[in-house]
Amino acid sequence: MEKQHNRGQDGAGLATVKLHTEPGVPFMHRIRSAQPQPIGDVFGKVRDEIAEIEKYQPEITRYPGLMKGHVRFLGELLLGHLRYATQGKNDVDLCHPFVRYNTIPARNLTMAGNFNLVNVDELFSFTKVSPGEKHKNSDLAAMLEVVHHFLCKEDEERQNGLDVKNILKQAFSMFDGGYHVGGLIGSGDSFVIRDPHGIRPSYYYVNEDVIVTASERAAIRTTFNVGENEVMELMPGNALIVKENGEYSIEEIIPARERRACSFERIYFSRGNDEKIYKERHALGYHLSETVLKAIDNDLRNTIFSFIPNTAEVAFYGLIKGLEDYLNRIKVERIMSWGKDFDEEKLNEMVNRRVRIDKIAIKDVKMRTFITEDSSRNEMVQHVYDITYGTVRPGTDTLVVIDDSIVRGTTLRESIIKMLDRLGPKRIIVMSSAPQIRYPDCYGIDMSKMGEFVAFQAAIALIREQGKEYILQEAYGLAKELERTNTLNAQNVVKNVYKPFTPEQISAKIAEIITPPGIEAKVEVIYQNIESLHASCPSNLGDWYFTGDYPTPGGNRVVNKAFMNYMEGKNERGY
Repeated sequence: MEKQHNRGQDGAGLATVKLHTEPGVPFMHRIRSAQPQPIGDVFGKVRDEIAEIEKYQPEITRYPGLMKGHVRFLGELLLGHLRYATQGKNDVDLCHPFVRYNTIPARNLTMAGNFNLVNVDELFSFTKVSPGEKHKNSDLAAMLEVVHHFLCKEDEERQNGLDVKNILKQAFSMFDGGYHVGGLIGSGDSFVIRDPHGIRPSYYYVNEDVIVTASERAAIRTTFNVGENEVMELMPGNALIVKENGEYSIEEIIPARERRACSFERIYFSRGNDEKIYKERHALGYHLSETVLKAIDNDLRNTIFSFIPNTAEVAFYGLIKGLEDYLNRIKVERIMSWGKDFDEEKLNEMVNRRVRIDKIAIKDVKMRTFITEDSSRNEMVQHVYDITYGTVRPGTDTLVVIDDSIVRGTTLRESIIKMLDRLGPKRIIVMSSAPQIRYPDCYGIDMSKMGEFVAFQAAIALIREQGKEYILQEAYGLAKELERTNTLNAQNVVKNVYKPFTPEQISAKIAEIITPPGIEAKVEVIYQNIESLHASCPSNLGDWYFTGDYPTPGGNRVVNKAFMNYMEGKNERGY
Protein backbone atom coordinates (compact mmCIF):
# COMPACT_ATOMS: atom_id res chain seq x y z
CA MET A 1 0.00 0.00 0.00
CA GLU A 2 2.81 2.41 0.79
CA LYS A 3 4.40 1.81 -2.62
CA GLN A 4 1.12 2.82 -4.25
CA HIS A 5 0.85 5.90 -2.06
CA ASN A 6 1.02 8.78 -4.53
CA ARG A 7 0.74 12.42 -3.37
CA GLY A 8 -1.62 12.84 -0.41
CA GLN A 9 -4.31 10.40 0.58
CA ASP A 10 -7.63 11.07 2.28
CA GLY A 11 -7.86 7.68 3.90
CA ALA A 12 -6.87 4.05 3.92
CA GLY A 13 -8.50 0.76 4.75
CA LEU A 14 -7.72 -2.91 5.26
CA ALA A 15 -9.93 -6.00 5.28
CA THR A 16 -9.00 -9.57 6.12
CA VAL A 17 -10.66 -12.97 5.69
CA LYS A 18 -9.46 -15.92 7.73
CA LEU A 19 -9.88 -19.38 6.22
CA HIS A 20 -10.94 -22.59 8.00
CA THR A 21 -12.17 -20.97 11.21
CA GLU A 22 -14.44 -22.78 13.63
CA PRO A 23 -18.19 -22.00 13.44
CA GLY A 24 -18.99 -18.89 15.42
CA VAL A 25 -15.46 -17.49 15.23
CA PRO A 26 -15.31 -14.09 13.46
CA PHE A 27 -13.44 -14.48 10.18
CA MET A 28 -13.93 -11.17 8.30
CA HIS A 29 -12.52 -7.96 9.76
CA ARG A 30 -12.08 -4.41 8.53
CA ILE A 31 -10.25 -1.30 9.74
CA ARG A 32 -10.25 2.16 8.17
CA SER A 33 -8.73 5.56 8.86
CA ALA A 34 -9.15 9.13 7.65
CA GLN A 35 -6.32 10.50 9.82
CA PRO A 36 -3.59 12.70 8.28
CA GLN A 37 -1.30 9.65 7.89
CA PRO A 38 -3.93 6.96 7.29
CA ILE A 39 -1.64 4.07 6.25
CA GLY A 40 0.47 4.53 9.37
CA ASP A 41 -2.65 4.83 11.48
CA VAL A 42 -4.19 1.61 10.12
CA PHE A 43 -1.08 -0.51 10.52
CA GLY A 44 -0.17 1.18 13.79
CA LYS A 45 -3.44 -0.12 15.23
CA VAL A 46 -2.65 -3.60 13.91
CA ARG A 47 0.78 -3.43 15.55
CA ASP A 48 -0.81 -2.25 18.79
CA GLU A 49 -3.01 -5.36 18.81
CA ILE A 50 0.03 -7.59 18.41
CA ALA A 51 1.98 -5.69 21.08
CA GLU A 52 -0.90 -6.07 23.54
CA ILE A 53 -1.00 -9.84 22.99
CA GLU A 54 2.78 -10.07 23.34
CA LYS A 55 2.54 -8.60 26.84
CA TYR A 56 0.93 -11.83 27.97
CA GLN A 57 2.34 -14.26 25.39
CA PRO A 58 5.86 -13.01 24.48
CA GLU A 59 6.60 -15.99 22.23
CA ILE A 60 3.37 -15.86 20.21
CA THR A 61 4.96 -14.40 17.07
CA ARG A 62 6.81 -17.72 16.65
CA TYR A 63 3.47 -19.51 16.18
CA PRO A 64 1.49 -18.22 13.17
CA GLY A 65 -1.47 -20.46 13.94
CA LEU A 66 -1.90 -18.92 17.38
CA MET A 67 -1.35 -15.45 15.93
CA LYS A 68 -4.16 -16.02 13.45
CA GLY A 69 -6.51 -16.87 16.31
CA HIS A 70 -5.63 -13.79 18.34
CA VAL A 71 -4.93 -11.01 15.81
CA ARG A 72 -7.94 -9.77 13.89
CA PHE A 73 -6.06 -8.72 10.77
CA LEU A 74 -3.88 -11.78 10.33
CA GLY A 75 -5.55 -13.89 7.66
CA GLU A 76 -5.00 -15.58 4.31
CA LEU A 77 -6.94 -13.01 2.26
CA LEU A 78 -6.06 -9.31 2.46
CA LEU A 79 -7.65 -6.32 0.75
CA GLY A 80 -6.14 -2.85 1.10
CA HIS A 81 -7.19 0.50 -0.33
CA LEU A 82 -6.02 4.11 -0.46
CA ARG A 83 -8.67 6.80 -0.82
CA TYR A 84 -7.82 9.66 -3.16
CA ALA A 85 -11.12 11.48 -3.34
CA THR A 86 -12.11 14.03 -5.95
CA GLN A 87 -15.60 14.36 -4.49
CA GLY A 88 -17.20 13.72 -1.15
CA LYS A 89 -15.96 14.69 2.28
CA ASN A 90 -12.90 13.35 4.05
CA ASP A 91 -14.98 10.88 6.05
CA VAL A 92 -13.86 7.52 7.36
CA ASP A 93 -17.26 6.06 6.42
CA LEU A 94 -16.45 6.71 2.75
CA CYS A 95 -13.11 4.91 2.91
CA HIS A 96 -12.87 1.50 1.26
CA PRO A 97 -13.21 -1.41 1.84
CA PHE A 98 -16.98 -1.57 2.33
CA VAL A 99 -18.42 -4.68 3.98
CA ARG A 100 -21.73 -6.55 3.73
CA TYR A 101 -22.09 -8.94 6.67
CA ASN A 102 -24.41 -11.96 6.85
CA THR A 103 -25.01 -14.80 9.28
CA ILE A 104 -24.31 -17.27 6.45
CA PRO A 105 -20.51 -17.28 5.91
CA ALA A 106 -20.60 -17.49 2.11
CA ARG A 107 -22.79 -14.37 1.96
CA ASN A 108 -20.25 -12.10 3.62
CA LEU A 109 -18.59 -9.72 1.15
CA THR A 110 -16.02 -6.92 1.29
CA MET A 111 -14.98 -4.82 -1.71
CA ALA A 112 -12.67 -1.93 -2.65
CA GLY A 113 -11.61 -0.41 -5.92
CA ASN A 114 -10.42 2.36 -8.18
CA PHE A 115 -13.45 3.47 -10.16
CA ASN A 116 -16.54 5.56 -10.78
CA LEU A 117 -19.96 4.44 -11.98
CA VAL A 118 -22.48 6.70 -13.67
CA ASN A 119 -25.65 4.68 -12.95
CA VAL A 120 -25.64 4.55 -9.15
CA ASP A 121 -29.32 5.50 -8.79
CA GLU A 122 -30.40 2.69 -11.10
CA LEU A 123 -28.30 0.18 -9.16
CA PHE A 124 -29.80 1.11 -5.80
CA SER A 125 -33.24 0.95 -7.39
CA PHE A 126 -32.54 -2.55 -8.70
CA THR A 127 -31.50 -3.85 -5.29
CA LYS A 128 -34.37 -2.00 -3.56
CA VAL A 129 -31.85 -0.56 -1.11
CA SER A 130 -32.30 2.95 0.27
CA PRO A 131 -28.79 4.15 1.12
CA GLY A 132 -28.12 6.62 3.89
CA GLU A 133 -27.22 10.24 3.21
CA LYS A 134 -23.48 9.50 3.21
CA HIS A 135 -23.68 6.63 0.75
CA LYS A 136 -26.41 7.73 -1.65
CA ASN A 137 -23.79 8.91 -4.17
CA SER A 138 -21.28 6.17 -3.36
CA ASP A 139 -20.33 4.07 -6.35
CA LEU A 140 -18.90 1.34 -4.15
CA ALA A 141 -22.00 1.18 -1.95
CA ALA A 142 -24.13 0.61 -5.05
CA MET A 143 -21.70 -1.89 -6.55
CA LEU A 144 -21.46 -3.81 -3.27
CA GLU A 145 -25.24 -4.14 -3.01
CA VAL A 146 -25.54 -5.48 -6.57
CA VAL A 147 -22.72 -8.00 -6.19
CA HIS A 148 -24.09 -9.06 -2.80
CA HIS A 149 -27.55 -9.53 -4.35
CA PHE A 150 -26.20 -12.00 -6.91
CA LEU A 151 -23.90 -13.61 -4.33
CA CYS A 152 -26.91 -14.46 -2.14
CA LYS A 153 -28.85 -15.68 -5.15
CA GLU A 154 -25.95 -17.94 -6.16
CA ASP A 155 -25.61 -19.31 -2.64
CA GLU A 156 -29.31 -20.13 -2.54
CA GLU A 157 -29.25 -21.98 -5.86
CA ARG A 158 -25.99 -23.97 -5.45
CA GLN A 159 -25.17 -26.53 -2.82
CA ASN A 160 -21.62 -27.39 -3.88
CA GLY A 161 -19.80 -24.07 -3.66
CA LEU A 162 -20.08 -20.72 -5.37
CA ASP A 163 -19.58 -20.10 -9.06
CA VAL A 164 -17.88 -16.72 -8.72
CA LYS A 165 -17.69 -16.28 -12.48
CA ASN A 166 -21.46 -16.52 -12.72
CA ILE A 167 -21.91 -13.97 -9.92
CA LEU A 168 -19.59 -11.51 -11.64
CA LYS A 169 -21.20 -12.00 -15.06
CA GLN A 170 -24.61 -11.10 -13.70
CA ALA A 171 -23.49 -8.21 -11.51
CA PHE A 172 -20.92 -6.47 -13.70
CA SER A 173 -23.12 -6.52 -16.79
CA MET A 174 -25.12 -3.82 -14.97
CA PHE A 175 -22.27 -1.36 -14.30
CA ASP A 176 -21.60 1.65 -16.53
CA GLY A 177 -18.19 3.09 -15.77
CA GLY A 178 -14.50 2.34 -15.49
CA TYR A 179 -13.23 0.10 -12.73
CA HIS A 180 -10.48 -2.01 -11.24
CA VAL A 181 -12.15 -3.53 -8.22
CA GLY A 182 -11.47 -6.41 -5.85
CA GLY A 183 -13.59 -8.41 -3.46
CA LEU A 184 -13.23 -11.03 -0.74
CA ILE A 185 -16.07 -13.48 -0.06
CA GLY A 186 -16.71 -15.25 3.23
CA SER A 187 -16.43 -18.61 1.43
CA GLY A 188 -12.71 -17.92 0.95
CA ASP A 189 -13.07 -17.06 -2.73
CA SER A 190 -11.80 -13.71 -4.02
CA PHE A 191 -11.71 -11.76 -7.26
CA VAL A 192 -10.38 -8.72 -9.09
CA ILE A 193 -12.11 -7.47 -12.22
CA ARG A 194 -11.43 -4.77 -14.84
CA ASP A 195 -13.95 -2.87 -16.95
CA PRO A 196 -14.41 -4.00 -20.59
CA HIS A 197 -12.87 -0.84 -22.08
CA GLY A 198 -9.80 -1.13 -19.84
CA ILE A 199 -10.41 2.43 -18.62
CA ARG A 200 -8.79 1.84 -15.25
CA PRO A 201 -5.41 0.07 -14.99
CA SER A 202 -5.12 -3.40 -13.44
CA TYR A 203 -2.12 -5.70 -12.87
CA TYR A 204 -1.38 -8.98 -11.09
CA TYR A 205 1.53 -11.19 -10.05
CA VAL A 206 1.53 -14.86 -9.06
CA ASN A 207 4.21 -17.01 -7.43
CA GLU A 208 4.05 -20.15 -5.29
CA ASP A 209 3.32 -18.14 -2.14
CA VAL A 210 1.08 -15.22 -3.14
CA ILE A 211 -1.40 -13.94 -5.67
CA VAL A 212 -1.41 -10.15 -5.65
CA THR A 213 -3.14 -7.47 -7.70
CA ALA A 214 -2.89 -3.68 -7.79
CA SER A 215 -3.81 -0.79 -10.04
CA GLU A 216 -0.13 0.04 -10.63
CA ARG A 217 2.54 -2.28 -11.97
CA ALA A 218 5.44 -0.50 -10.24
CA ALA A 219 3.93 -1.02 -6.78
CA ILE A 220 3.95 -4.80 -7.28
CA ARG A 221 7.42 -4.81 -8.84
CA THR A 222 8.99 -2.89 -5.98
CA THR A 223 7.22 -4.77 -3.19
CA PHE A 224 8.11 -8.23 -4.54
CA ASN A 225 11.32 -7.26 -6.36
CA VAL A 226 10.31 -8.77 -9.69
CA GLY A 227 10.84 -7.87 -13.33
CA GLU A 228 8.42 -6.02 -15.57
CA ASN A 229 7.44 -9.12 -17.54
CA GLU A 230 6.59 -11.02 -14.35
CA VAL A 231 3.76 -8.60 -13.55
CA MET A 232 0.88 -9.20 -15.93
CA GLU A 233 -1.81 -6.83 -17.10
CA LEU A 234 -5.36 -7.97 -16.41
CA MET A 235 -7.05 -7.56 -19.76
CA PRO A 236 -10.27 -5.53 -20.19
CA GLY A 237 -13.45 -7.39 -19.24
CA ASN A 238 -11.49 -10.12 -17.45
CA ALA A 239 -11.44 -11.19 -13.84
CA LEU A 240 -8.77 -12.89 -11.78
CA ILE A 241 -10.69 -15.38 -9.62
CA VAL A 242 -8.96 -17.17 -6.75
CA LYS A 243 -10.55 -20.15 -5.02
CA GLU A 244 -10.31 -20.90 -1.34
CA ASN A 245 -7.67 -23.58 -2.01
CA GLY A 246 -5.39 -21.15 -3.86
CA GLU A 247 -6.25 -22.22 -7.38
CA TYR A 248 -6.79 -19.28 -9.71
CA SER A 249 -8.01 -18.57 -13.21
CA ILE A 250 -8.40 -15.64 -15.58
CA GLU A 251 -11.98 -15.52 -16.83
CA GLU A 252 -13.75 -13.37 -19.39
CA ILE A 253 -16.67 -11.78 -17.58
CA ILE A 254 -17.70 -9.16 -20.14
CA PRO A 255 -16.53 -9.28 -23.78
CA ALA A 256 -13.75 -6.74 -24.29
CA ARG A 257 -14.76 -3.59 -26.13
CA GLU A 258 -12.71 -0.88 -27.80
CA ARG A 259 -9.71 -0.25 -25.55
CA ARG A 260 -10.00 3.24 -24.05
CA ALA A 261 -7.47 3.12 -21.24
CA CYS A 262 -7.41 6.44 -19.39
CA SER A 263 -4.66 8.78 -20.63
CA PHE A 264 -4.95 10.92 -17.48
CA GLU A 265 -3.55 7.99 -15.47
CA ARG A 266 -0.39 8.30 -17.56
CA ILE A 267 -0.26 12.10 -17.51
CA TYR A 268 -0.91 12.63 -13.82
CA PHE A 269 -2.49 10.08 -11.51
CA SER A 270 -0.21 7.04 -11.64
CA ARG A 271 3.18 7.02 -9.97
CA GLY A 272 5.88 7.97 -12.44
CA ASN A 273 8.38 5.26 -11.51
CA ASP A 274 6.83 2.72 -13.87
CA GLU A 275 9.21 2.61 -16.84
CA LYS A 276 6.46 2.84 -19.44
CA ILE A 277 4.77 5.77 -17.71
CA TYR A 278 8.14 7.49 -17.32
CA LYS A 279 8.82 7.18 -21.05
CA GLU A 280 5.33 8.41 -21.91
CA ARG A 281 5.58 11.49 -19.71
CA HIS A 282 9.01 12.16 -21.17
CA ALA A 283 7.50 11.93 -24.66
CA LEU A 284 4.71 14.34 -23.70
CA GLY A 285 7.30 16.97 -22.88
CA TYR A 286 9.42 16.21 -25.94
CA HIS A 287 6.44 16.74 -28.24
CA LEU A 288 5.99 20.26 -26.85
CA SER A 289 9.53 21.39 -27.67
CA GLU A 290 8.84 22.38 -31.29
CA THR A 291 5.75 24.36 -30.27
CA VAL A 292 7.56 26.34 -27.59
CA LEU A 293 10.49 27.07 -29.89
CA LYS A 294 8.06 28.74 -32.29
CA ALA A 295 6.51 30.67 -29.42
CA ILE A 296 9.88 32.11 -28.33
CA ASP A 297 11.17 32.60 -31.92
CA ASN A 298 13.94 30.07 -31.16
CA ASP A 299 15.48 32.54 -28.68
CA LEU A 300 17.02 30.13 -26.19
CA ARG A 301 19.55 32.71 -24.99
CA ASN A 302 16.83 34.76 -23.33
CA THR A 303 14.52 31.99 -22.12
CA ILE A 304 14.51 30.07 -18.86
CA PHE A 305 12.66 26.75 -18.48
CA SER A 306 11.23 25.22 -15.32
CA PHE A 307 8.32 23.05 -14.11
CA ILE A 308 5.37 23.31 -11.72
CA PRO A 309 4.33 21.11 -9.92
CA ASN A 310 6.55 18.07 -9.21
CA THR A 311 4.29 15.77 -11.23
CA ALA A 312 5.41 17.71 -14.33
CA GLU A 313 9.10 16.99 -13.71
CA VAL A 314 9.43 14.05 -16.11
CA ALA A 315 7.62 15.94 -18.88
CA PHE A 316 10.04 18.79 -18.20
CA TYR A 317 12.99 16.44 -18.85
CA GLY A 318 11.40 15.46 -22.15
CA LEU A 319 10.89 19.12 -23.08
CA ILE A 320 14.53 19.90 -22.34
CA LYS A 321 15.67 16.90 -24.38
CA GLY A 322 13.71 18.21 -27.36
CA LEU A 323 15.22 21.69 -26.94
CA GLU A 324 18.73 20.25 -26.58
CA ASP A 325 18.27 18.20 -29.75
CA TYR A 326 17.34 21.40 -31.58
CA LEU A 327 20.26 23.31 -30.08
CA ASN A 328 22.72 20.56 -31.01
CA ARG A 329 21.50 20.61 -34.60
CA ILE A 330 22.05 24.37 -34.69
CA LYS A 331 25.55 23.96 -33.23
CA VAL A 332 26.53 21.47 -35.92
CA GLU A 333 25.07 23.63 -38.71
CA ARG A 334 26.88 26.77 -37.46
CA ILE A 335 30.22 25.03 -36.98
CA MET A 336 29.99 23.40 -40.40
CA SER A 337 29.20 26.80 -41.97
CA TRP A 338 32.41 28.31 -40.55
CA GLY A 339 34.70 26.09 -42.58
CA LYS A 340 38.13 26.97 -41.15
CA ASP A 341 37.11 30.41 -39.95
CA PHE A 342 37.07 29.82 -36.19
CA ASP A 343 39.37 29.88 -33.18
CA GLU A 344 39.27 28.08 -29.83
CA GLU A 345 37.29 30.83 -28.09
CA LYS A 346 34.65 30.94 -30.82
CA LEU A 347 34.35 27.14 -30.85
CA ASN A 348 34.12 26.94 -27.05
CA GLU A 349 31.37 29.56 -26.98
CA MET A 350 29.31 27.59 -29.49
CA VAL A 351 29.91 24.13 -27.98
CA ASN A 352 29.07 25.30 -24.45
CA ARG A 353 25.71 26.83 -25.27
CA ARG A 354 23.04 25.28 -23.06
CA VAL A 355 19.31 25.38 -22.59
CA ARG A 356 18.75 27.54 -19.51
CA ILE A 357 16.97 25.67 -16.74
CA ASP A 358 16.34 26.65 -13.14
CA LYS A 359 14.34 25.58 -10.11
CA ILE A 360 11.97 28.53 -10.18
CA ALA A 361 9.20 27.40 -7.85
CA ILE A 362 9.37 25.74 -4.46
CA LYS A 363 6.36 23.96 -3.01
CA ASP A 364 6.30 24.92 0.65
CA VAL A 365 3.50 22.67 1.84
CA LYS A 366 2.17 19.39 0.46
CA MET A 367 -1.37 20.61 -0.10
CA ARG A 368 -3.44 19.16 -2.93
CA THR A 369 -5.35 22.11 -4.29
CA PHE A 370 -6.73 19.97 -7.13
CA ILE A 371 -9.15 18.20 -4.80
CA THR A 372 -9.61 20.74 -2.03
CA GLU A 373 -13.19 21.82 -1.37
CA ASP A 374 -14.20 24.98 -3.24
CA SER A 375 -14.55 27.22 -0.19
CA SER A 376 -10.92 26.93 0.87
CA ARG A 377 -9.10 26.32 -2.43
CA ASN A 378 -8.53 29.97 -3.36
CA GLU A 379 -7.09 30.79 0.05
CA MET A 380 -4.90 27.70 0.09
CA VAL A 381 -3.26 28.13 -3.30
CA GLN A 382 -1.80 31.50 -2.30
CA HIS A 383 0.44 29.77 0.23
CA VAL A 384 1.54 26.61 -1.57
CA TYR A 385 4.43 27.91 -3.69
CA ASP A 386 7.35 30.31 -3.36
CA ILE A 387 10.00 31.41 -5.88
CA THR A 388 13.76 31.30 -6.25
CA TYR A 389 14.91 34.91 -6.49
CA GLY A 390 17.73 35.99 -8.81
CA THR A 391 17.07 33.42 -11.51
CA VAL A 392 15.52 35.75 -14.10
CA ARG A 393 16.97 38.84 -15.80
CA PRO A 394 14.15 41.36 -15.32
CA GLY A 395 12.66 42.75 -18.51
CA THR A 396 14.82 40.50 -20.69
CA ASP A 397 14.08 36.85 -20.05
CA THR A 398 11.04 34.83 -21.06
CA LEU A 399 10.04 32.34 -18.38
CA VAL A 400 8.56 29.01 -19.57
CA VAL A 401 7.05 26.66 -16.99
CA ILE A 402 5.50 23.28 -17.76
CA ASP A 403 2.55 21.85 -15.83
CA ASP A 404 1.16 18.33 -16.21
CA SER A 405 -2.36 19.68 -16.81
CA ILE A 406 -4.49 22.77 -16.33
CA VAL A 407 -7.96 21.92 -15.08
CA ARG A 408 -9.40 24.89 -13.21
CA GLY A 409 -6.53 27.36 -13.54
CA THR A 410 -7.12 28.38 -9.91
CA THR A 411 -3.57 27.74 -8.70
CA LEU A 412 -2.14 29.57 -11.70
CA ARG A 413 -4.38 32.62 -11.25
CA GLU A 414 -4.31 32.86 -7.46
CA SER A 415 -0.69 31.97 -6.82
CA ILE A 416 1.74 30.92 -9.54
CA ILE A 417 1.38 33.75 -12.08
CA LYS A 418 1.63 36.38 -9.34
CA MET A 419 4.65 34.63 -7.90
CA LEU A 420 6.46 34.30 -11.23
CA ASP A 421 5.75 37.91 -12.13
CA ARG A 422 7.68 39.03 -9.05
CA LEU A 423 10.83 37.83 -10.83
CA GLY A 424 10.27 40.44 -13.55
CA PRO A 425 10.19 38.28 -16.73
CA LYS A 426 9.22 39.87 -20.05
CA ARG A 427 6.87 36.96 -20.83
CA ILE A 428 5.46 34.03 -18.90
CA ILE A 429 4.55 30.97 -20.96
CA VAL A 430 2.68 28.18 -19.20
CA MET A 431 2.77 24.83 -20.99
CA SER A 432 0.48 21.89 -20.30
CA SER A 433 1.63 18.35 -21.08
CA ALA A 434 -2.07 17.48 -21.41
CA PRO A 435 -4.48 18.94 -23.97
CA GLN A 436 -7.25 21.34 -22.93
CA ILE A 437 -9.52 19.62 -20.39
CA ARG A 438 -12.93 20.48 -21.78
CA TYR A 439 -15.31 17.79 -20.55
CA PRO A 440 -16.17 16.01 -17.28
CA ASP A 441 -14.75 12.67 -16.28
CA CYS A 442 -16.93 10.06 -14.63
CA TYR A 443 -14.77 6.94 -14.67
CA GLY A 444 -12.43 7.48 -11.74
CA ILE A 445 -11.35 11.12 -11.40
CA ASP A 446 -14.83 12.59 -11.02
CA MET A 447 -14.39 16.07 -12.46
CA SER A 448 -18.03 16.73 -13.21
CA LYS A 449 -18.84 20.45 -12.84
CA MET A 450 -18.64 22.23 -16.19
CA GLY A 451 -18.18 25.70 -14.71
CA GLU A 452 -14.92 24.69 -13.03
CA PHE A 453 -13.06 23.93 -16.26
CA VAL A 454 -11.04 26.94 -17.36
CA ALA A 455 -11.34 25.79 -20.99
CA PHE A 456 -15.14 25.90 -20.67
CA GLN A 457 -14.93 29.32 -19.02
CA ALA A 458 -12.84 30.48 -21.99
CA ALA A 459 -15.39 29.20 -24.51
CA ILE A 460 -18.23 30.92 -22.62
CA ALA A 461 -16.25 34.17 -22.54
CA LEU A 462 -15.64 34.02 -26.30
CA ILE A 463 -19.31 33.29 -26.97
CA ARG A 464 -20.38 36.32 -24.96
CA GLU A 465 -17.74 38.59 -26.45
CA GLN A 466 -18.93 37.69 -29.93
CA GLY A 467 -22.62 37.99 -29.06
CA LYS A 468 -23.28 34.31 -29.81
CA GLU A 469 -25.25 33.40 -26.69
CA TYR A 470 -27.68 31.57 -28.96
CA ILE A 471 -25.10 28.75 -29.11
CA LEU A 472 -25.59 28.14 -25.38
CA GLN A 473 -29.37 28.32 -25.62
CA GLU A 474 -29.47 25.93 -28.58
CA ALA A 475 -27.22 23.43 -26.77
CA TYR A 476 -29.29 23.76 -23.59
CA GLY A 477 -32.53 23.29 -25.54
CA LEU A 478 -31.14 20.17 -27.19
CA ALA A 479 -30.03 18.78 -23.84
CA LYS A 480 -33.47 19.37 -22.33
CA GLU A 481 -35.10 17.65 -25.27
CA LEU A 482 -32.78 14.66 -24.86
CA GLU A 483 -33.68 14.58 -21.17
CA ARG A 484 -37.41 14.72 -21.98
CA THR A 485 -37.08 11.76 -24.36
CA ASN A 486 -34.80 9.86 -21.96
CA THR A 487 -31.95 9.89 -24.52
CA LEU A 488 -29.33 11.99 -22.70
CA ASN A 489 -26.76 9.35 -23.59
CA ALA A 490 -27.31 9.77 -27.34
CA GLN A 491 -24.88 12.63 -27.99
CA ASN A 492 -22.57 15.16 -26.33
CA VAL A 493 -24.22 18.56 -26.79
CA VAL A 494 -21.32 20.46 -25.19
CA LYS A 495 -19.20 19.87 -28.29
CA ASN A 496 -21.36 22.56 -29.91
CA VAL A 497 -20.11 25.09 -27.34
CA TYR A 498 -16.47 24.62 -28.41
CA LYS A 499 -17.12 24.11 -32.12
CA PRO A 500 -16.90 27.78 -33.25
CA PHE A 501 -13.39 28.25 -31.83
CA THR A 502 -9.91 26.95 -32.61
CA PRO A 503 -7.75 25.48 -29.82
CA GLU A 504 -5.49 28.53 -30.17
CA GLN A 505 -8.41 30.90 -29.54
CA ILE A 506 -9.39 28.94 -26.44
CA SER A 507 -5.78 28.95 -25.20
CA ALA A 508 -5.48 32.73 -25.70
CA LYS A 509 -8.64 33.32 -23.70
CA ILE A 510 -7.44 30.95 -20.96
CA ALA A 511 -4.27 33.03 -20.74
CA GLU A 512 -6.43 36.10 -20.09
CA ILE A 513 -8.48 34.29 -17.46
CA ILE A 514 -5.50 33.06 -15.47
CA THR A 515 -3.76 36.45 -15.56
CA PRO A 516 -4.59 38.33 -12.35
CA PRO A 517 -4.78 42.15 -12.28
CA GLY A 518 -1.53 44.06 -12.04
CA ILE A 519 0.68 41.53 -13.79
CA GLU A 520 3.50 43.14 -15.78
CA ALA A 521 4.57 40.16 -17.90
CA LYS A 522 2.64 39.00 -20.92
CA VAL A 523 1.08 35.61 -20.11
CA GLU A 524 0.58 32.90 -22.74
CA VAL A 525 -0.65 29.30 -22.51
CA ILE A 526 0.41 26.38 -24.72
CA TYR A 527 -1.36 23.02 -24.62
CA GLN A 528 -0.49 19.59 -25.93
CA ASN A 529 -2.45 18.59 -29.02
CA ILE A 530 -4.46 15.38 -29.27
CA GLU A 531 -2.20 13.85 -31.95
CA SER A 532 0.89 14.24 -29.77
CA LEU A 533 -0.97 12.87 -26.75
CA HIS A 534 -1.81 9.70 -28.68
CA ALA A 535 1.73 9.42 -30.04
CA SER A 536 3.14 9.73 -26.50
CA CYS A 537 0.68 7.31 -24.86
CA PRO A 538 -0.16 4.85 -27.65
CA SER A 539 -1.74 2.21 -25.38
CA ASN A 540 -3.86 4.68 -23.41
CA LEU A 541 -6.09 6.38 -25.94
CA GLY A 542 -8.91 7.27 -23.55
CA ASP A 543 -9.18 11.00 -24.27
CA TRP A 544 -12.76 11.96 -23.39
CA TYR A 545 -11.58 14.78 -21.09
CA PHE A 546 -10.18 16.51 -24.15
CA THR A 547 -12.34 15.33 -27.07
CA GLY A 548 -15.70 14.57 -25.45
CA ASP A 549 -15.69 11.11 -27.06
CA TYR A 550 -16.86 8.95 -24.16
CA PRO A 551 -16.33 5.18 -24.16
CA THR A 552 -19.73 4.41 -22.62
CA PRO A 553 -23.19 5.95 -23.13
CA GLY A 554 -23.21 7.09 -19.52
CA GLY A 555 -20.47 9.59 -20.32
CA ASN A 556 -22.73 11.56 -22.65
CA ARG A 557 -25.43 11.57 -20.02
CA VAL A 558 -23.00 12.99 -17.46
CA VAL A 559 -21.64 15.78 -19.68
CA ASN A 560 -25.14 16.81 -20.75
CA LYS A 561 -26.38 16.81 -17.17
CA ALA A 562 -23.33 18.80 -16.07
CA PHE A 563 -24.05 21.38 -18.80
CA MET A 564 -27.70 21.67 -17.77
CA ASN A 565 -26.60 22.15 -14.15
CA TYR A 566 -24.35 24.98 -15.29
CA MET A 567 -27.07 26.67 -17.33
CA GLU A 568 -29.50 26.35 -14.41
CA GLY A 569 -27.02 27.66 -11.84
CA LYS A 570 -26.77 24.38 -9.94
CA ASN A 571 -23.39 23.77 -8.29
CA GLU A 572 -23.60 19.98 -8.10
CA ARG A 573 -22.19 16.84 -9.69
CA GLY A 574 -23.31 15.77 -13.12
CA TYR A 575 -24.29 12.36 -11.74
